[in-house]
Amino acid sequence: MVRARVYSARLHTGHFFSHQTAASIWGAPLPLERDERGEIAADEDLALHVSSSGGIPFPRTKGIVGHRTLASLTTILTHDGLRVTSPAATWVSLGTLPLFDIVAIGDYFCRRSREGYGRPRAGHPPLATIEELRQALEAGRRRGAKRLREALESVREDSWSPRETKVRCVLVASGLPEPQLNVDVYDESGQFIGCVDMVYADHRVAIEYLGMLHGESWARDVERLAALRAAGWTVIEVTAPLLRRPEELVRRVARALGA
Repeated sequence: MVRARVYSARLHTGHFFSHQTAASIWGAPLPLERDERGEIAADEDLALHVSSSGGIPFPRTKGIVGHRTLASLTTILTHDGLRVTSPAATWVSLGTLPLFDIVAIGDYFCRRSREGYGRPRAGHPPLATIEELRQALEAGRRRGAKRLREALESVREDSWSPRETKVRCVLVASGLPEPQLNVDVYDESGQFIGCVDMVYADHRVAIEYLGMLHGESWARDVERLAALRAAGWTVIEVTAPLLRRPEELVRRVARALGA
């Protein structure tokens, strides 16, 4: 985050980046912010969130949102050269965001890079654990504590994108069973077919979120989904337009499950 890096040279020794700015520094999937015209705000127009702990005054500067916290309620780390709240401390500071976004950020922080065929960064540890999120939440009073507690129950370690998180949350909120996440699927001969976003293994139903696909990535997905269907799986492809119609998404999955 360019503005945070520029401002970091002016940080008081008792100040550190927090809230949405900390989440951005950690690379978490924040919801888009909009300006007064309703358009997506440019990076240079976003306020920086800076906190102080103890009796140190928080910053009062244009473009800075200042916060004060207790040292016992936060952990400060250095990440990419910037003083910033830890992933768990960052997550519990975001209780005013919509529920889905809190879950998605929790999924991101707790994502485990498990061993498996073609999995990126296999064995790389998560930025935080679900237990660390829970401990940070229980350490003291938090804004949006009720929403954070609700979100915590939905955080999972195997979700690879906020879109996958949203699909899962939509299905579970509708009363459907929770799918398994990012499962390696093989055909009857033991040949690897692919890693599938979400599966209901007992029903052989696969759910794949398809983002903006181009060229070779599009061709690979076409072949992978064809192989799944040839192996007897029902494949439900989820696109951004379908995700904007959650009732239709739920209907398709329920029909595939025979519900």
